[in-house]
Amino acid sequence: MVFSSLEFIFRFLPLFLIIYYIIPYSWKNFWLFAGSLGFYFYGVRDTPFYFVLLVLSILVNYRIGILIGRRRLGRLRKRWLVCGIIYNLSWLILFKYSAFIVQNVNLLLGRAGIPLNLPVFAPVLPVGISFYTFQAVSYLADVYRKTVPYERSMVGFGMYISMFPQLIAGPIVTYSSMRAQIGRRKVTFRAIEDGLREFTIGLGFKVLLANRVGGLWTEVQTIGYESISTPLAWLGLAAFSLQIYFDFCGYSLMAKGLGTMMGFKLPNNFSHPYMSLSMTEFWRRWHITLGSWFREYVYIPLGGNRRGAVLTIRNLLAVWLLTGFWHGASWNFIIWGLLLFLIMSIERLGLLRVLERRRVIGHLYMVLMIPLTWLVFAVTDVRQMLLYFQRLFPFLMKQNLFYFSGDYLKYGKLYAVSIAAGLVFMTDIPCRIYNRHKYSLVTAFVLLAVFWACVYCIHIGMDDPFLYFRF
Repeated sequence: MVFSSLEFIFRFLPLFLIIYYIIPYSWKNFWLFAGSLGFYFYGVRDTPFYFVLLVLSILVNYRIGILIGRRRLGRLRKRWLVCGIIYNLSWLILFKYSAFIVQNVNLLLGRAGIPLNLPVFAPVLPVGISFYTFQAVSYLADVYRKTVPYERSMVGFGMYISMFPQLIAGPIVTYSSMRAQIGRRKVTFRAIEDGLREFTIGLGFKVLLANRVGGLWTEVQTIGYESISTPLAWLGLAAFSLQIYFDFCGYSLMAKGLGTMMGFKLPNNFSHPYMSLSMTEFWRRWHITLGSWFREYVYIPLGGNRRGAVLTIRNLLAVWLLTGFWHGASWNFIIWGLLLFLIMSIERLGLLRVLERRRVIGHLYMVLMIPLTWLVFAVTDVRQMLLYFQRLFPFLMKQNLFYFSGDYLKYGKLYAVSIAAGLVFMTDIPCRIYNRHKYSLVTAFVLLAVFWACVYCIHIGMDDPFLYFRF
């Protein structure tokens, strides 16, 4: 069940919220916990073991958190922390990375002439496992560091791990940021109204922008990279760049809106990243909670930038390799992480100061860097990726400019409105206008029109799965 489905909007959500609002406050955590488990079970009903996996994650991490919190000796606390991290990462590695690892081991064995072929286990990735695993690890780390006390309530901890607004695709929330809200929060009519507004905007981003502009990227993939012109190659890459932004940003806004309706303040996950002047700034604005997680639980524990330039570079390399690999078990994601590390290392050497002082140059630089880095992210086959680069830069490959096929005119006309709308809404201009007239009658009518337009598009089948569900 996804947020942009009629089943969720008109069945699950109204029923859940009606009961949530009328029951006593002391029962709200239990109902949210139960509703979240029901939400997840419905989504994985064809593979019920994935539901068991989530329940096990809650039970095991709850118990390990208690064991860490109650131990006074540092070595015992550390032992249980290591056990917890191994438990959580083992499932993630098994389901997400084992096939990739075994396939590459088999490749190396074959090239070495060793007649051994290990069996490949390639299950479907459990929905949300990357997100709830990171939340569990951060909880155990915070309890170990005594940043927060361990959670005594099984219901409270289970609700934190499984809360359906952010269970499947984030934002990644730490226990320290949620602890006070688990025990005490306030639901007001204004919060419900603000949450509905934010949910509607996110739904519009997903259904009316991401799905529509993403159709062009689908067309390019269907045609085949070897058969597209150079202008269409750039147009398709621009479409994917807009699609992934509005898809993930839309989901995050819907999650934040749902949380607001229930009295929670979930963190912002995006801050107009396409208006950045550098890749360094871009990744402070994109998937903010993932960046914060890696900074807090990988970069700083490794030493951050406190141990000299060489170790700082090493720490950054570790973070970006892990960031790339977190997104998927494929070589293109590793290459993507290395590419981001290389770009940001160059920026740290002095390019960043130039880009920040010369804003026009910074924006032009990002117009080139954003789609090129997304290409490495989007195309998993390295050979197909190189072929796409040939279409983008035929003059560098000593080939003719693929220009006169006319395909870019055909698809440009079909998707011109969607791309233009995406270019406008990726800026902060609509956000500033909205904040200025947020509670006006005109804004209410516009959001109502957006909502029913989304419902109509979903009803006629114009809806696609969220891109980040696969990560």
